[in-house]
Amino acid sequence: MTTTPHARSFDAAAASYAANRPSYPPALLDAVEELAGRPLAGARAADIGAGTGILTVLLHDRGARVVAVEPGDGMTAEFRRFLPGVPVVRGDGNRLPLAAGSLGLVAYAQSWHWTDPDRSLPEAFRVLRPGGALAVVRNDSDESVPWIAEQTARLRRFFGAGTAAEETAEAATARSLPAGRPGFTTRRVPWSRRVPLETHLANLATFSDFLVLGPERTGAFLARERERLGALFPGGTVEEVYLASASVAVR
Repeated sequence: MTTTPHARSFDAAAASYAANRPSYPPALLDAVEELAGRPLAGARAADIGAGTGILTVLLHDRGARVVAVEPGDGMTAEFRRFLPGVPVVRGDGNRLPLAAGSLGLVAYAQSWHWTDPDRSLPEAFRVLRPGGALAVVRNDSDESVPWIAEQTARLRRFFGAGTAAEETAEAATARSLPAGRPGFTTRRVPWSRRVPLETHLANLATFSDFLVLGPERTGAFLARERERLGALFPGGTVEEVYLASASVAVR
């Protein structure tokens, strides 16, 4: 992963990241298995840029033998607190501290766009055994939902159109997946979660753009969002709607 201020910003917010970020729907793990052509149970897998272990725990629950790779101090500490029985090693996606041909699955969850694909793609295939799969997994807000589209537009205006890392990550991920080398297949799974308004706002606050912005301007933006969404969701519960995606290539 890169060492930009945005990439490093998550360490200071690791506990909030773990508490408020969405997980992934079971159907997305089903899609990974289908596209990889084999079950996760028993697979030797690595979760790269694992963060606090949101994807790691799902892979582990499916029976995969998982090792996590994470560059950040704060995220690693939170991961070890959350998943003390799962090994985590320090490293990043551009130079994996893993043996060649040792894995059946290499997964990047919400982390591929932090890598240099000219380095991370060869590294992923180096550590995969023949027939192993690289899976790039994401959650993206579903902008076909009017209130989400409106909030996304406000975020883009606030940070400057086209500059907010969290808002352009899907496009950056898509650009970095080289068509035809060796061929990624993508599945998308719509899903939603119902959370308290404060959880929704806390999730927004873990976006890297807010983390580098600082508490004063972040707090002002979130206060305005609290007022808007409070009127839209008077019961205090927000339905966040997502398009989860898995892009998988088999070595």
